[in-house]
Amino acid sequence: QLPLPGSRLCLYEDGTELTESYFRTLPPQTELVLLAPGESWRGCASDIERFLVAFCSRGDAVVEAARRLLADERAPRRQKLLADLIHNLSHNIPAEGREEDKSWFEGVESRFKSKSSYMRYSCQSRIRSYLREVSSFLSNVHPTGREAYRRIVELMAARLKAAKYNGSYFDRREEEEAARLCTREGWFCCQGPFDCAACPSKHSINPYSNRESRILFSTWNLDHIIEKKRAVVPTLAEAVTTPGGGEVNWEYFYQLLFTVENLKLVHIACHKKTNHNLSCDKSRIYRKQQAEPRPP
Repeated sequence: QLPLPGSRLCLYEDGTELTESYFRTLPPQTELVLLAPGESWRGCASDIERFLVAFCSRGDAVVEAARRLLADERAPRRQKLLADLIHNLSHNIPAEGREEDKSWFEGVESRFKSKSSYMRYSCQSRIRSYLREVSSFLSNVHPTGREAYRRIVELMAARLKAAKYNGSYFDRREEEEAARLCTREGWFCCQGPFDCAACPSKHSINPYSNRESRILFSTWNLDHIIEKKRAVVPTLAEAVTTPGGGEVNWEYFYQLLFTVENLKLVHIACHKKTNHNLSCDKSRIYRKQQAEPRPP
């Protein structure tokens, strides 16, 4: 069938439309695309777009085709690409219970009956470990401030217990969107290094999808922007021992240590372990004193 009037030729590589003079300069074997009126071609980007459509609408068929190709593939690079494709498409994201996705729960204690309950526990474990670190610093506090430091740790522990150790951050069933770091489907996006507004590599992961992603997600970090060990905890210890400093604003330190006000979820490659060179806000270390009323 002959093309309709108004059809155009363009380069397969980048979609450049050909003129008659440009066509005569092309080397042999140049790949071309014939476009009917109203059609467009953006080169390799169009191929990727078509693949993404198949990726989303015919995932099972794509996985099966990739597995057939992988069985005979010998080139390491192509093996890696095919294996990654199979991994990313082999998932059961909507499933929650053990019976719905048994492979996801391999290696997970039997007391966890749903993916969300395990993910919530995973986040709680991280937050609890931060609390243990704060508590264990007591021996480094000057004796004059230890009692005050101990009381603050107890207040923080009570607040965390009431907040269920902020386990909602990893729980996709959490109703309040601001209280979780993932989408309803369970997708997490890297928030980038401490000194960047966003992730330059656009890292993302869905630990609810399959067992391998669940395990890989354990390498992601809840990174303290103002560092816990180098800045927050030492500043708290100093604050409780400073004579005449006033009442320590423990809620400010609580936010820095245990909440997303100072925590960023980051892919391991975005977790910079260098000194952040950031300090606590001096104006928030102590509670603001109420001005005494002037006598009439």
